[in-house]
Amino acid sequence: SKHVSSLETRLGARLLNRTTRRVSPTEIGLAYYDRARRVLNDAGEADALVTSMQSAPSGLLRISVATDFGVNHLSPVLSDFLRDFPDITVNMVLNNRYVELISEGFDMALRIGELEDSTLKARKLTETTKRMIASPGYLEQFGRPQKIDDLNSHKLLHY
Repeated sequence: SKHVSSLETRLGARLLNRTTRRVSPTEIGLAYYDRARRVLNDAGEADALVTSMQSAPSGLLRISVATDFGVNHLSPVLSDFLRDFPDITVNMVLNNRYVELISEGFDMALRIGELEDSTLKARKLTETTKRMIASPGYLEQFGRPQKIDDLNSHKLLHY
């Protein structure tokens, strides 16, 4: 009752009618109680939302992945990920083009190389190396390049 009296003082309004035999809410008290109850219910729902969002992840995860990286690095670990997070469904799209994450509905993209100026957040996952590969028959026919400028006279397939 000290708390109610303190609240009435703070609000500058009487919330309860008090007699020696009975306590009943005033009209203002009923309105205040109704609104406070809704606020407390909303706060409870907000607490439940935060709790559910911190529980196990679930839902669809759409990933755009560079083909080589997806096949050679992501696919081998994907089964462990799905075992650890059984409520997640992964839709992995293998392609080498830069996708528009938001307009194409992707949650994330994994790419090799430098990120162009962007508002996107990027994180380095691993190191990779570039290789120059030629068949023995090609090298026999056209020769082995000795320096970088020698590549100008070779037929190159860029990937």
